[in-house]
Amino acid sequence: MAGQARSHGVWLLLAVLLLPVFSWAGEPRELDWPALIPEGAPVIPPQLVPLHDLSQIGNALAAESAPAARQQAPDAPVVKTLNGQQVKIPGYIVPLEVSEEGRTTEFLLVPYYGACIHVPPPPSNQIVHIFSEMGVRVEDLYQPYWIEGTMQVKASSSELADAGYQMEAEKIYAYELK
Repeated sequence: MAGQARSHGVWLLLAVLLLPVFSWAGEPRELDWPALIPEGAPVIPPQLVPLHDLSQIGNALAAESAPAARQQAPDAPVVKTLNGQQVKIPGYIVPLEVSEEGRTTEFLLVPYYGACIHVPPPPSNQIVHIFSEMGVRVEDLYQPYWIEGTMQVKASSSELADAGYQMEAEKIYAYELK
């Protein structure tokens, strides 16, 4: 009987000691954008030349009449080991659809403001196609966000760009400088 009590006590002690380890394991892995490029793959610098003639900004039709820019490396290599990982990554939102309430629930997450809209799309391994039930208000798109969820190494294509990754957003919140 005393041996059983001691055995239960040891298990209880182990459970208490390991609890912080298991709760820590549930935290998402924080990624930066270079982590989405496989080791040894070429890093393609962003093309930040505007797509539209901004001197024509008073004439919206002329400013938007430029042909769509071609994406840099639409089939860029991806990091296959990210598949199924709980991650959080910061970035800017490029809406693919907008609801009547002014929210986007399907969007591209990109590393810099204006990608896919004002400047050519980055390589596909620098774009994450996000699906979200909660969505984000469109008027808040100048703000960078943290997106948390399970990363899928799965290509997708939209009218704006090809993405090398997908994620169902579990959390979306404003990115704040520390």
